[in-house]
Amino acid sequence: MIVAGVGSRRGVSAEEVCACVRGAMARHDVKLCDISLMATPALKGGEAGIIKAALDLGLLLVMVPQTQLEAAGARAVTHSERVVALMGVPSVAEASALAAAGRRSTLIGPRFVLGAVTCALAREGVKDMPTETDEGAPQK
Repeated sequence: MIVAGVGSRRGVSAEEVCACVRGAMARHDVKLCDISLMATPALKGGEAGIIKAALDLGLLLVMVPQTQLEAAGARAVTHSERVVALMGVPSVAEASALAAAGRRSTLIGPRFVLGAVTCALAREGVKDMPTETDEGAPQK
């Protein structure tokens, strides 16, 4: 599963968001059919441009709670002091993608910036294989 995390300034259009997501996809050689979700902070849940962009791209939009955003922010590779002051995370797009893709997720690359919109792509992490000591695993 790949998640597109989106951050933006207020009032961006759906066209701006879609262009940024497509730019991130092109940079990292990802197809739209490979993306399962679009994620953004819950605080941006009312952004009409982000909501419409998710609909236009055919993606489910996930609103990431602040606590999950902050937990995932520690794994972001891009750091903006301005964004830390405003949102409590170093990169909104990267933290959103990582949080929605799960605790073992990894960024495909750093965020992509296009005008007032940022997009980061994160891939769901591989689950650990059961070991002989795990419950339900074969015993010797």
